[in-house]
Amino acid sequence: MEKRKSKLNRNNWFDYLNIAFMIIFCFITLFPLWAVLVGSFNQGLDYTFGGVYFWPRVWTLDNYYMVIADEAIWRGYIVTIGRTLLGTVTSVLFTSVVAFGMSNKLLKCRKIYYWFMMVTMFFGGGIIPYFVLLKTIGLLNNFMVYIIPSLFSVYNMIVLMTFFSQIPESLAEFARLDGAGEYRILFSIILPLSKPILATVALWSIVGHWNSYMDAMYYVTDPDLYPLQYVLMRIINKSTVPTTGIGGGTLPPGILETVTAKTISFAAIIVSTVPVLVCYPFLQKHFASGATAGAIKE
Repeated sequence: MEKRKSKLNRNNWFDYLNIAFMIIFCFITLFPLWAVLVGSFNQGLDYTFGGVYFWPRVWTLDNYYMVIADEAIWRGYIVTIGRTLLGTVTSVLFTSVVAFGMSNKLLKCRKIYYWFMMVTMFFGGGIIPYFVLLKTIGLLNNFMVYIIPSLFSVYNMIVLMTFFSQIPESLAEFARLDGAGEYRILFSIILPLSKPILATVALWSIVGHWNSYMDAMYYVTDPDLYPLQYVLMRIINKSTVPTTGIGGGTLPPGILETVTAKTISFAAIIVSTVPVLVCYPFLQKHFASGATAGAIKE
């Protein structure tokens, strides 16, 4: 019996192959982020010579100084934080209200509403009609262009609706007998019991808003409304570095000769990634359970 147990506990060739595969997979996944981190701490002029992969060859903090000194990056940071906070709260709230209504099996024409929304999930009018629509309602060069179009997501609504449907209907029935309205039931009973799925949808919305730049590219021409990701894209594409500090102030002498647009963009990417990395551990537990529960279909 002991020999059998020792044989079962012994690693075989598949275990070693699986371990090797996971090591290679983790390396491929993490190396791009590590390479960006290394480049952000390397002197820009030295980085152009190549060969900087695993460790900075010439250490410097000038790239991060340029990020802090660039007024456009700070404006982009403020816009991105604003759209992420406001967009996430309003999207989760609005989508939850629709999902609560759709989870009620007594809702008239429920199937019609469901399939109508499903069609909009897979088919759209295209960019030009969408552009004309935004221009007609006055959302071009408007901060709300980041918020209003993202208020409702059909996919998130389906996930929330599935979770809401699993909550015992008796809880809502008892609340109605006590005189509670639908909004009171939603905010006092349903949402407090749905924290895992709400955290999951909120995390999806946070990542989507934080990384978005296409809407700014198409519908915004005011530099004061550019989000951080679009500012980074412009820096990378134009290969230009800021020549003045915040408020038009002067930069330290010689710093422009040691930095490049690429290493500055590396530093900005690290700075823009930190908030997401900080928030994720607090939502990870709810994210795992919420994603599993929301995947269960009726």
